[in-house]
Amino acid sequence: MNDERIKEIIKQSILDIQKENEDISKSGIFLDVDEAISAAKQAFKRYLKITLKERSEIIQVIKDRILLEADGLAEMTVSETGMGNAEDKAEKFIWATTKTPGVEDLVTLARTDDGGMTLYELSPYGVVCSVAPVTNPCSTLVNNVFSALAAGNAIIHCPHPRAKKVSELLIEKISSIIREVCGIDNLVVMVKNPSIKKVRQAMRHPDINLIIATGGHGLLKEALVCGKKVIGGGSANPVCIVDETANIEKAAIDIVESSSFDNNLMCVTEKNIVVVKSISENLKENLKKNGAYHITSPIELIKLTKACIDQNMQPNKRLNGMDANKILKLAGINCSRKIKIILVDCIKEHPIVVNEMLMPILPIVEVENFDKALEVALEIEQGLRHTAVIHSQLIERLSRGAKEMQTSIFVKNGPAFSGIGFRNDRELSMTVASVTGEGTVTARHFARTRRCVLCEGFSIR
Repeated sequence: MNDERIKEIIKQSILDIQKENEDISKSGIFLDVDEAISAAKQAFKRYLKITLKERSEIIQVIKDRILLEADGLAEMTVSETGMGNAEDKAEKFIWATTKTPGVEDLVTLARTDDGGMTLYELSPYGVVCSVAPVTNPCSTLVNNVFSALAAGNAIIHCPHPRAKKVSELLIEKISSIIREVCGIDNLVVMVKNPSIKKVRQAMRHPDINLIIATGGHGLLKEALVCGKKVIGGGSANPVCIVDETANIEKAAIDIVESSSFDNNLMCVTEKNIVVVKSISENLKENLKKNGAYHITSPIELIKLTKACIDQNMQPNKRLNGMDANKILKLAGINCSRKIKIILVDCIKEHPIVVNEMLMPILPIVEVENFDKALEVALEIEQGLRHTAVIHSQLIERLSRGAKEMQTSIFVKNGPAFSGIGFRNDRELSMTVASVTGEGTVTARHFARTRRCVLCEGFSIR
C-alpha cells in the first residue's frame, strides 16, 4: 500500500470520527441503543417533577414550532421513502400535530361509598419504545411522541430504515425544543441508522416498560414476546359495504377521497368494496366521476395483476404508495386523464381483494343482497378486526354490520379515515391497536392505571 493511499484512509477515518461526533452532539440522537435509553431514562426522572400544566405547555410549543416544517418534512418523506405524495403527507402531519390529544385525555375516575374513596389515576410507564411504519413516518412519530409526553413518559422512537433521515431530523428538532423550553435533554430519542436488530434490542431492553408497535404483524409478534406491556396494531384489509339504500353520490365521494389519500398508504382507508348488484353500475359511474379509472377489460385486469402481484401472489412492494397513473403506465394500460384511484371488477378470491395492497387500487365485488354483502365482507376482512365501512340508510343494517364485523373502527356513511379522527373534530390516533384491543390509541393508553384508596372519608353523599 503506497503512502498516498495510507493518507487517504487516515483522512477518511478522521472524517468518519468527526461525523460521528457531530451526530452525538445532536439532541436526542445516539449511535447506541443502550446509550439512547439510558439518556431517556435520566430525562424521565427529571420530567417526573414537571407539572401537568408544564407538560401541556411544552407540548404546545413543540406543536407550534414543527407545524412550520410540515411541507418540508412531507417532501423529504416522499423523496426518502418513494411513497405517497407530499401534499397529502403534509395535511396528515398537520392533523396529527394539531389533533393529537394531550393531558386532557388523562381522565381520573373516582368512587365513594361508606368505606371511603377510591381513585383510579393514570401514571407514566417510564421509557416508551415506539416502533413506526414507513407508510406514515412523521405523522405516527408526532402522534406517539405527544401521547407519550402527555402521559409523562420519555420515548425512544424506532423508525423504519427507509424513513431514517426525516425521522432523525424531526426527533432532533423536537428534542432540542424540549431542551430549550424546560432544560431537559433527550426526553425524546432515537438511534442513528435504525435496523431490525436495533429495534429488537430496544424492545427487549430492561429499562423499556411499554412498547407501541404500529405496523405489520411480524414485528408485532416479536414485541409480544418481550415480556413488556405492548400496544399493537396489526395487519388490515378495510372493506366497504354499499347497499341499495345508500346515498350513492355521497358514498362515491367519500370512498374516492379516503381510498386515494396518500395513494392508499394509510392502513385505515378503504381497500375494497362489496356492493349490492342492483346499484353497482350507478356506484361505478359516480366513482368514475370522482376520479376513478374503471378496468373492465379482462386483458387490462391481467396486465394490472401482473404488475402489482408478484410470483408469490403477494403485493409488489415496489408499487406501494405509487401514483395511480404511474401504476397504469407500468402495467401497460393507456389512460389520458389524471386519476385518483383504479377501480377493478374482481371475484372475492382475487389476490388484489384478499391482500392489503397499499396502492390506489380499489377492487369491487358484486353480490345479490345485503346479507351476502356482509358475509363476503367478513371473508375479505379475514377476522383482522381492524376497519370496516358501511354505506346504508337502514339503522338495522348499520347496527348489524357493526356487531358482526367486530372491527376496532367501524364507519357508517362516511370516509374510512374519519374513523381515526382525520378531517373532523375528534381526537386523532395514528395507531389502531386491533390486536391488543385498545382500538384507537391516545395519551391515556400510554399510562398505567393505579388504584389509590382512602379509607373512612370523602363520601359526602
